Amino acid sequence: MTEFKHIPLNNKNYSDEDIKELIKQYNIKFIKLQFVDINGQVKNLSIPSDHIEKVLANEIMLDGSSIKGFRSIETSDMYFYPDRNTFQILPWKERGGVNAARLICDIHNADGTPFEGCPRCNLKRVMQEAEKMGFSMNMGPEAEFFLFAKDENGNVTTKTSDHAGYYDVGPDDLGEDIRSDIVLTLQEMGFDIEASHHEVADGQHEVDFKYADILTTADNVATFKIAVKAVAARHNLHATFMPKPIYGINGSGMHCNVSLFKDGKNAFYDPNAEYQLSDIAKYSIGGMLKHVKSITAILNPTVNSYKRLVPGYEAPVYQAWSLANRSALLRVPAKRGNATRVELRSPDPACNPYLAFAAILEACLDGVRNKIDPPAPVESNIYKLTSKERKKQRIDSLPGDLSEALDCLDKSLVGRAALGEHIFNEFMNSKNKEWDSFRTYVSQWELDRYLERY
Repeated sequence: MTEFKHIPLNNKNYSDEDIKELIKQYNIKFIKLQFVDINGQVKNLSIPSDHIEKVLANEIMLDGSSIKGFRSIETSDMYFYPDRNTFQILPWKERGGVNAARLICDIHNADGTPFEGCPRCNLKRVMQEAEKMGFSMNMGPEAEFFLFAKDENGNVTTKTSDHAGYYDVGPDDLGEDIRSDIVLTLQEMGFDIEASHHEVADGQHEVDFKYADILTTADNVATFKIAVKAVAARHNLHATFMPKPIYGINGSGMHCNVSLFKDGKNAFYDPNAEYQLSDIAKYSIGGMLKHVKSITAILNPTVNSYKRLVPGYEAPVYQAWSLANRSALLRVPAKRGNATRVELRSPDPACNPYLAFAAILEACLDGVRNKIDPPAPVESNIYKLTSKERKKQRIDSLPGDLSEALDCLDKSLVGRAALGEHIFNEFMNSKNKEWDSFRTYVSQWELDRYLERY
């Protein structure tokens, strides 16, 4: 029997030799080289594990012209640069019971420089700007999703998998077993799972994992989506992170718990300040409130996102902050010390996490650079305020649709800085086409309402 050097999984500090040894030890046949496009869709190239030397030497090429928003056909040669810390054996097997592993990759140009259109490289660029100011950012996302049944032909329906509500238990909550399966799968992949529960709407669920630095968290969000969909498929269900799949019930959000750290300490915490929030925390809140309209197209990037961002379904649409009030866009949870954080409640899980986190970080940094003081916190239920009362308190609203959000982004220096010129131009071009397609599409609602009447 072959003996192997014992190498613990999920230690996040693999050497090249460790990765080769694990491939042998676990009989890994394929390596998935993963990356995301501008829309946040996970892509991968599957390489037989026999070629791991080429993978680790950054010799595997990519045709950038085939990826939307990457390169033209004239300059299409690009390379995969794998991040060793992301090596992960996939808990689910390939067809035929074959074992596979993945490496998350940065995409580099033919000359070896980071590709400015790679969302992961772009996030690293913004993180470097923060480092020059002495800061790093931690992020804790709360991504919600729906589980839908499939019909007898395996097609996805919008029939929810259960009719339970917030924090319900079985037998009403038919998703308990699936959530348990999701949690166990994620734990196999090294996630530190903090909680899981049924959400407000029928068939809606949430699994929360521990915060980390924003690069690790962006990787985790991308992995989380793949894992949830894979486990749901095993139960003959479809998992969707679409923000508002069903009219008349709550949509799915991805609240983001944000904190800046400096010299290893939480820079948002000051035990002697008002609310125990430091000036850095207040300036970050000021920056997010000032720029959130400008980056909403990044945080809520689909036409469907704005079907969720309406009053009455627990979606925060009003630009205010609060210590406890969940009707405000920004909320400061009660914990202090190293757990001091600000919860931004508007993002949804359709966003590209690499771009969204870059935009949030850039907004906070701008607040710190320019010492942007936030307005006074609002502790009343903003949903119950009249438009006149909101105007008196200077409480603005988020954009009402993707077109308005894109107009705000187009005028934003912070948005441009967060995305970089290449991604900014490609993002705007793609999303303007999406809006134009939606704007000119004749929907079933219109046919039902107008076809016979007129």
